[in-house]
Amino acid sequence: MENKVVERFLKYVRTNTCSDSKSGTTPSSAGQTEFAGVLSGELKNIGLQDVEVDQFGYVYATLPANIAVITPVVGFIAHMDTSPDFTGANVSPRIIESYPGGDIVLNEVKNIVLSPEVFPEINNYIGQRLIVTDGKTLLGADDKAGIAEIVTAMEYLVNHDEIKHGKVRIAFTPDEEIGEGADHFDVHKFGVDFAYTIDGGELGELEFENFNASGAKIVIHGSSVHPGYAKGKMKNAIMIANQLIAMLPPDEVPEQTDGYEGFYHVTRLIGSVEHAEIEFILRDFTREGINKRKLFLQTIVKLINKEFGDGTAELALNDQYFNMREKIEPVKYIVDIAAEAMRESGVEPKIVPIRGGTDGARLSYMGLPCPNIFNGGHNFHGKFEYIPTPSMAKACEVIVKIVEKVGKGRMKNE
Repeated sequence: MENKVVERFLKYVRTNTCSDSKSGTTPSSAGQTEFAGVLSGELKNIGLQDVEVDQFGYVYATLPANIAVITPVVGFIAHMDTSPDFTGANVSPRIIESYPGGDIVLNEVKNIVLSPEVFPEINNYIGQRLIVTDGKTLLGADDKAGIAEIVTAMEYLVNHDEIKHGKVRIAFTPDEEIGEGADHFDVHKFGVDFAYTIDGGELGELEFENFNASGAKIVIHGSSVHPGYAKGKMKNAIMIANQLIAMLPPDEVPEQTDGYEGFYHVTRLIGSVEHAEIEFILRDFTREGINKRKLFLQTIVKLINKEFGDGTAELALNDQYFNMREKIEPVKYIVDIAAEAMRESGVEPKIVPIRGGTDGARLSYMGLPCPNIFNGGHNFHGKFEYIPTPSMAKACEVIVKIVEKVGKGRMKNE
């Protein structure tokens, strides 16, 4: 399956599907609408049924059962958009047939180098075929690799009728990267007992817990006075914003945390003397932890207002998604199925927390338990993104094994 999944992936990444949080539409970009049409045609061509692109650009399709016994319906989900953090236009991937180790020069003109000194994980793939960028764009493995793997696995099952299985559903969603991937997902129409997202992560990663996530925005109201006569009169919103940011714990930021550690992350700061705005994301694996982070922001806003006057700083908080673990644990057997499928495919499961979120997190709270399985990529959302092609082939194999296991009735939570 390796050559086929690579062929698909290289075709998919050439369509710019970068999402746009400011568009106000679903999908948020024309490229996603175009890509949905391409995928629906391909799904029909490989023999899937009930292929549909709905009014919101979601792609749904069915692999019919080839056995008479009624079994649980399993689903596989990936997202069509790529991150707006870095350009996805004019992606020009390059294949390294057998990575020899050492630096990979992505762009000689701009001296952009993918180095194991910065990204030591690449040493795990010496001798393997890699797909890398040209240093000018992201690659798009997040999550076009997942789409290519699902489609290739479905095609394999269509062409290998000796593998007995029940009904399988697949879905490709828009706008996951801007937090809107599950907004219009029709769980009832999808009609599965459980599903898996194939979305990110190195070979073997299997995830059923993720951050609790909240967003925050603090608006600072300053007061502009001629700087020559400003003593005791000016309130510089920019300086106040900087003071507030400096009150954050310096070791609780993304660049200082990993594993189960949460963080505060300043994502945007704009301002003038009169007016400044700070946008944050807050992340923690426990409800207690995320609530403490929200309380901490409330506390420092109160301190700012005490020092500079009531109404100087205004805080708005919004919950974004929650840790799927509490929804997955009652049906933990679905994680066991995936782990067994990996082992039978020669892949050792790495059960790790997602330091982020997936469509599966929100879908789990919409009544569709949905752990995440690796797609094999690394360094998403930027020019250093790469993916080893043997990992893509293994993802395809794991999907096939899951379908086969569910078809055999492996459903007990042992």
